[in-house]
Amino acid sequence: MFAWLSSQLRMARYGHNHHTSLFFYFFLFCYPLIPMALSELSSTQNTTMINISKSLNSSSVSWNISRNPCLWKGVKCKPPTYSSVTQLSLSKFSLSSSDFLPIVCQLESLEILDVSLNHLTRIPSEFLTACGNIDGLKQLNFSFNNLVGSLRDFVGFAGLESLDLSRNHLSGGIGSELDGLVGLRSLNLSFNRFNGTIATHLGKLIVLEELQLSTNAFEGTIPVEIAGCRNLTLIDLSTNHLSGSVPENFGELSKLKVLILSSNSLTGKIPESLSNITSLTRFAANLNIFGDAVPGGITKYLKNLDLSYNNLSGSIPSDLLSPSDLTTVDLSNNLLQGSIPTALSQGLVRLRLGNNSLAGMIPSASLPLQNLMYLEMENNELSGSIPPKLGYCSKLALLNLAQNRLSGALPVELGNLSNLQVLKLQSNSLSGVIPTEITELAKLSVLNISGNALTGSMPTTISNLQSLINMHLEGNNLTGSIPNTIASMDSLLELQLGHNFLSGHIPMMPISLQIALNLSSNLFEGPIPNHLFRSSGLEILDLSNNKFSGEIPSFLSDQMGALTQLILSNNQLTGVIPHFNSWVLVNTTGNKDLINDTTTSSVKKGNSKDLIIALAAAASFFFIFSFYFFIFVD
Repeated sequence: MFAWLSSQLRMARYGHNHHTSLFFYFFLFCYPLIPMALSELSSTQNTTMINISKSLNSSSVSWNISRNPCLWKGVKCKPPTYSSVTQLSLSKFSLSSSDFLPIVCQLESLEILDVSLNHLTRIPSEFLTACGNIDGLKQLNFSFNNLVGSLRDFVGFAGLESLDLSRNHLSGGIGSELDGLVGLRSLNLSFNRFNGTIATHLGKLIVLEELQLSTNAFEGTIPVEIAGCRNLTLIDLSTNHLSGSVPENFGELSKLKVLILSSNSLTGKIPESLSNITSLTRFAANLNIFGDAVPGGITKYLKNLDLSYNNLSGSIPSDLLSPSDLTTVDLSNNLLQGSIPTALSQGLVRLRLGNNSLAGMIPSASLPLQNLMYLEMENNELSGSIPPKLGYCSKLALLNLAQNRLSGALPVELGNLSNLQVLKLQSNSLSGVIPTEITELAKLSVLNISGNALTGSMPTTISNLQSLINMHLEGNNLTGSIPNTIASMDSLLELQLGHNFLSGHIPMMPISLQIALNLSSNLFEGPIPNHLFRSSGLEILDLSNNKFSGEIPSFLSDQMGALTQLILSNNQLTGVIPHFNSWVLVNTTGNKDLINDTTTSSVKKGNSKDLIIALAAAASFFFIFSFYFFIFVD
């Protein structure tokens, strides 16, 4: 065989035969499959695999029992002889019956069993008894099924390294059911309905590396015994009902990489000892009730820190945002005060400091940050101007500085942010004109600079913002007219221009408008434009507090079927109010010459009623007069 192969190699190398060369390369491609095709399972395992196939009863299983089971989908056998099955992956096989599981345990060579993403409701006790005796079984994956009931006792399973029961409907407490799994390295019980306290027995799993108990109903405190698992690299206890403080001895977990404690009711201080873990790259403890200050040095080795939605107070440590490996920091929705540290890591991708009481100026010494994509500092007490250097953070996609005390002009440098998608600067004290450079932000989808003191007119190049979905310019001192080119903004769903000093002709609006068109509290006059009917999908139209005159166009009631609110108050409209559907909230107050259609109808009905009464009275009078006339004549 090898002599022939050697001769073919020489012929192929020196190009003696083109067909020989093609055959040779085809042979090399298929060669790895030849041992599997020529080898066979032992008769015992072959029979077991056929029995498993017959017991599955699923249309999703396409096993051909006439072929070598090592070639079946989801089956792996041990090379080089391929005489024994080592891995069985039945994931996404639409299995609902667990009857096949005890048969699987007849495969004494089995190392990995994956039955995830099925519809299994139970793990038979026969399976636990039989498979518990397979010393070589390393991985069990029952995730994404419909398992119910309490956690079963795993007796035996001496070699089991990974147990995944996540995303099922298991309930009850956890006691000593897992005590025998002394070789377990990964335990995932997340997304179930387990309750009670977290078992201190878990501390006996001394080689455990990953512990995932998130999204259950565990309560009580975090057991200090967990720190006895000194090999832990991942702890996820998020989304439970845990209370109390974080054990101080967690700082002794020298191999820990990820610690997630989010969405609980944990209190007290965040342990300073965590800053000593040189391997820790991610720490998330958001949505708790932690108080006191952010510990200094906590980000020394971290890449990701999330302490948002707590009661943290005091100032941000001066070194917190500067470590070079730091990429994301979220301290939003706390009680933090003081200024923002000037030293910022060049590796930062996301910085969230919103909804605190931070003061002072936005630091610019470390700008620009070339990796920064998300910067959120909204709802603080920041003052001063917007640093022009922000315009050179070339990857910035979201900039939110809303609800502060910022002043000065909008930096023209913001027009350099070619990747910017969301710009929120509302509710500040910004002044000056809207720079035309901002209209060059081709990816911008949300623009909110409302509630400032901006002056001048809307840039005529505003229509360059072809990706814009929401435009908020209301609450400024803008003058002039709305640019005619606004009709070409085909992505625009919401246009808010209220509370300015806009005037002149109202141009055609984008057909795409849907959420709202607000032109209220401006200086518009004349009739309501008929071309507004083009925005037939509009839900809210506010034209209040202007000087619109003439009648209310019938298209507002006939052709704008999506309308839910129509606000026309405080104008100079006349005529009869059209009839609107019952779900449309119409406000026409402050138009003294408008006539309510229902009032007119009532008047007409009243007049008709009076006429009928008069005619009836006349008829009665005529009848009585005639009666007495004939009596007297007789």
